[in-house]
Amino acid sequence: MAGVFITFEGIDGCGKSTQLRLLASELRVRGLDVLTTREPGGTTLGQKLRAALLDVQGQVDPLAELLVFAADRAQHVRTVLRPSLAENKIVMSDRYADATVAYQGSGRGFKPELISEIVQLATEGLTPDLTLLFNLSVADSTVRTRRRVAAKNTDRLDSENVEFHERVRQAYLEIAQTDPKRVQVIDARGSAQETHALVMDIVIPFLEERGLLGEERRARTRVPRT
Repeated sequence: MAGVFITFEGIDGCGKSTQLRLLASELRVRGLDVLTTREPGGTTLGQKLRAALLDVQGQVDPLAELLVFAADRAQHVRTVLRPSLAENKIVMSDRYADATVAYQGSGRGFKPELISEIVQLATEGLTPDLTLLFNLSVADSTVRTRRRVAAKNTDRLDSENVEFHERVRQAYLEIAQTDPKRVQVIDARGSAQETHALVMDIVIPFLEERGLLGEERRARTRVPRT
């Protein structure tokens, strides 16, 4: 049985990180071997690159940003993702290659051909089995990120203007339209528990198809709606 690779994507403030934690907790309770990780920052090297890219004060050249994200991903793929999938784990990553298409491609304006080449180089073709795209308007995202600003829990990309985040959001939706089998769009306007229920409605049948959840486990996994 091969491992399963699930990625969580969306604009800042969409709640993907919270949903990753909630899903991981649910699946671990049911005895599944789950690894959670993130980009950037899923490796020791990646943590340093994350600090250089997101926590730095001041300007980062867009090309430097693109290449450092690619370096982080290359390290992540080779030292975390592929080895964990080879051990038949359910690997869940907070952002992956779609983020580069959305943020550096549409957000920064790099040509699709360049983005595609760099993504292929860094990933060596490793593609998620399932991507959960948390769809939220930029207006709602701004409200949520303001709370993070108040809590001093923001990064450099949070401070980009509305137009930047609109381009990123639209790029994500276009990715979903292009690859609807892999990318499942989830309405992220509700509460964390309401969104979690939507996540479970997608992930549980997906894992059943993979032979990772039987009927007994499925019954225990159902999340009551509120």
